[in-house]
Amino acid sequence: MSKINWGIIGCGNVTEVKSGPAFNKVPNSSLVAVMRRDGAKAEDYAKRHGVPKWYNDARQLIQDPDINAIYVATPPASHEEYALAALEAGKPVYVEKPFTLSQESAIRMSGAAAKYNTRLTVAHYRRGLQLFKKIKELLQQRVIGDIRFVSLQMLQPPQSDMIAKTEENWRLNPDISGGGLFHDLAPHQLDLMIWFFGKVKRAEGFSLNQAGAYQADDLVSGELLFDNNILFRGIWCFTVPPEESRDICEIVGSEGKISFSVFGDHYVLHQNGKEERTVFALPQHIQQPMIEEVVQYFMGTGPNPCTAQDGVDVMKIIDTFTGRG
Repeated sequence: MSKINWGIIGCGNVTEVKSGPAFNKVPNSSLVAVMRRDGAKAEDYAKRHGVPKWYNDARQLIQDPDINAIYVATPPASHEEYALAALEAGKPVYVEKPFTLSQESAIRMSGAAAKYNTRLTVAHYRRGLQLFKKIKELLQQRVIGDIRFVSLQMLQPPQSDMIAKTEENWRLNPDISGGGLFHDLAPHQLDLMIWFFGKVKRAEGFSLNQAGAYQADDLVSGELLFDNNILFRGIWCFTVPPEESRDICEIVGSEGKISFSVFGDHYVLHQNGKEERTVFALPQHIQQPMIEEVVQYFMGTGPNPCTAQDGVDVMKIIDTFTGRG
């Protein structure tokens, strides 16, 4: 491929700013068509964003000869269906997180990419941000020595600004999202842990619906033991009072600590009783750095920035923590 001509399946809220415009802003990439089941909304998106074509049928978009790559940005319940159809058509696929509904579904998607010899990347786009590239560099350089353990707390009130707003709150419907807000936010956090520390040897967790405000669980806790004997412990609760809100990850080593928020713009290095805070400017379109890497991978000029196996590994952890693994 000399240029990646994208078609988006599911041009909803996530594509308005986070991802959609970036496809026309990275080298060798353009957005050719969008699809949404509501044709009027697809047409409106296409007109507002200057996209040449729109569809209300995903199969028609996939079969469009002008399109040679697919971005699946629907809610998770249809990720597998659309990804498999695109892979079978020989078109590489970039899939939103969470990768899909379950580990079993993720394995089928990964298997289809291998079967059809077609490229597949998961949109764990925090990997593309300079903030997390720098944290990974510090860990590889052993700036805080040998890593002892990692602690993560994601505590949010029921009405949190961190949760994306949509017309239909599908994120709280397990049939559509796979679970609840944990399934929406934790994939980024867990993927970074895999990216930082490698393969997981063992995972254990608990999941509860304490408040009963919706069908999905609102409290999840879990532990990971990595092959290199680093221990991770995380807790996610979405029913705390506002004053108890917290979004913090701490990596503790033998010679210091790095603390940061997966959804923030800085990290703090703690050493010898001192703190050094480093802030990064986040891109207007948060997925743009990752999309640039995906374009390079699809063109054959760079590695896969987040493989289907990475997606399988994250879904396995999620299923284990929530009692489905």
